[in-house]
Amino acid sequence: MRHLIFCFTIGLFSLSCLAQSAPKYAAEVPQNILTPDQVNTKLLGELEFFDGMPTEETVNKAYDFMTVSRAANLFLDGMPAASLYAMLEGLKQAGLEAGDIGTFEKLMDARTLFLTANSSTPYIVGEIDLKNGPVVLEIAQPALGFVNDAYFLHVADIGLTGEDQGKGGKYLFLGPDDADQNREGYITVRSRSYRNWLLLRLVSQPEEAQAAMDLFRSTFNLYPLAEARTKPKQRFVDLSGQRFNTIHANDFDFFKELDTVVQYEPASAFTPEFLGNLAAVGIKKGHKFDPDPHTKKLLEEGVAIGNAMARAISFSPRNESQYFYPDRKWYSSLTSGAHDFVNEGAIVLTDRVAFHYLATGITPAMAAPAVGTGSVYAFAAHDAQNQFLDGGKTYQVTLPAPVPAKDFWSFMVYSTQHRSMLETDQKLAGLDNLSPDVKPNKDGSYTVYFGPKAPKGKENNWVQTIPGKAYCVLLRLYGPLEPWFDKSWKPGDFELLK
Repeated sequence: MRHLIFCFTIGLFSLSCLAQSAPKYAAEVPQNILTPDQVNTKLLGELEFFDGMPTEETVNKAYDFMTVSRAANLFLDGMPAASLYAMLEGLKQAGLEAGDIGTFEKLMDARTLFLTANSSTPYIVGEIDLKNGPVVLEIAQPALGFVNDAYFLHVADIGLTGEDQGKGGKYLFLGPDDADQNREGYITVRSRSYRNWLLLRLVSQPEEAQAAMDLFRSTFNLYPLAEARTKPKQRFVDLSGQRFNTIHANDFDFFKELDTVVQYEPASAFTPEFLGNLAAVGIKKGHKFDPDPHTKKLLEEGVAIGNAMARAISFSPRNESQYFYPDRKWYSSLTSGAHDFVNEGAIVLTDRVAFHYLATGITPAMAAPAVGTGSVYAFAAHDAQNQFLDGGKTYQVTLPAPVPAKDFWSFMVYSTQHRSMLETDQKLAGLDNLSPDVKPNKDGSYTVYFGPKAPKGKENNWVQTIPGKAYCVLLRLYGPLEPWFDKSWKPGDFELLK
């Protein structure tokens, strides 16, 4: 039919019938590629269009939603950069400059805000800044350690899992602006960023820990290559018991942290897509980040949603592959065995979010330890009935005998707010079987109690929690043995005691 006939009658007047021709070249247009004049959405309400053209109100809704959604995604994708920045700024707050080395000779405790740290082994930390040229790291004793760049990507392992294989050596760190060079006697490593974080743990028995630390302090050195002839004396700062924060913000300040990173680092330190998302919300190198009040409000909405997303992913994972056992609540973001979270060519985004929201420091040795070496981590936030752990209740967890840990095992409790050690009257915020006070059961298994008060007679196997506060727990096995890897051994869940 080539014509459509329209006739109008108004009162006694009859308008002429109008004939409208259909287009000569007309396509058969599928309905699913068309935009209706009214579209109802759950988040934005009704969206209105005229022949596919959005009304001004719909345009405004769309742009606002883009800003909010980009802000939420930037919270998830930018978390590694913000976390590394917060770590290095926290060390500055504690009195360290780039090149200084901080030690926790008396172990870490809840006074230091540090993502899921442990109180069983002394940490050694520092910043390697390559903006002014290459830096040399000299180490002379067995250690476990690594260096991460400004986006928390792995740069190099140091010590037993590094190229020196625990025998000691000299590492030459090159920055993004430095020319390639291979110097005899140096292990050369390149980073994509200027700022880098160093984390080390010395390898020694507990009774030898102080001697190992003394040897470290007398032999370790970190200095610019330009000063190799004079080798300035290494500055050490004992951070034990100091109050400082190394955790990124969960509000609008998060974007300020990202902006500071972008302004300091070269663009080559990040992917163009990541930089594009930053630029879309006003964060761009060489430009002042100063959003107008409306945009700031949208960014605040986005970071609030992003934080909720991170907490859902971290504390209530729905990815079944993250759980170690189908009938237990223990899980990890490293179950794929990949430190870069890549699985079959794709980054598992939820794994990366969960790891960086809860933890700090990444190395291949952490993601895929060998039998009898390194450590493994199992995380729990729920009891056996799938309820979040409640600091006002008492639970018990049993580790069947024999526990597959060549070196030792430990439990640590963490705040679900700041993900650092839970603040209680117990300095260590946990326990391990290195302590002679921790007693096994008659069959060699261990039962550990978590609650505001110790069950009678169980004081030595008790970890304190706080009424009115939630908490989460990390079980660590140092020197994990084959029964952990083949899953013939599995820890008990948190069982509520009535």
